Order: sequence, then structure tokens, then C-alpha cells
Amino acid sequence: MKTTKLVVLVMTIAMALFILMPSLSWADDGATLYKAKCAMCHGADAAGKPAAKIPSLISDEAKKMSDADLSKAVAETAKHPGPVKSLSADDVKAVVTYVRSLQK
Repeated sequence: MKTTKLVVLVMTIAMALFILMPSLSWADDGATLYKAKCAMCHGADAAGKPAAKIPSLISDEAKKMSDADLSKAVAETAKHPGPVKSLSADDVKAVVTYVRSLQK
């Protein structure tokens, strides 16, 4: 009887972890992602490189963009080959949050 209860308890915990694991965020923080994937083009200060037609992320124009529009821009950039490809939706959100902190 005790063994059955123990097995049921272990299985219940395993099922709960299986259900909860996808909702846990394992994404890097936005600053780390930005430095690894974005800073090489946009610069550490996010000022961009106008001569190379790389936009500033701290300009008045960028500040006026909605989070959805900025996320879309990051996601579209992520489709190009290079360091920003394959960013998850959580990663994009983290980068946008970090960029917003740089804009202040």
C-alpha cells in the first residue's frame, strides 16, 4: 500500500513538472541577448551606424514605435542569416524590453 502511494506521488509530481516546464522561462535576459546578437551592428549604446544604414534603436523614431512594431522589426531581422537568426518569441520580448531601457 505504501509503495503504491509513493508511486502515485512520484507520478503526480512528474506530471506536474511535465506540464509546467514549457511555461518556465529559460530565455537569456535582454541585455545578454542584445550584447550577443545585436550590439555588433547597432552598437553597445544602440546608436546604430548611419553610414552603413543600420538604424539607431534609441532615436526618436524608434522611441515612437510600439512594442509590437519593435518586436516585429527584431523578429524580421532575426530571419536573416547571421547572429540574430532563430530568436524565440521570449528572446525577442527580452531584447525589446532591454532596448526600451536604453531609450530612457
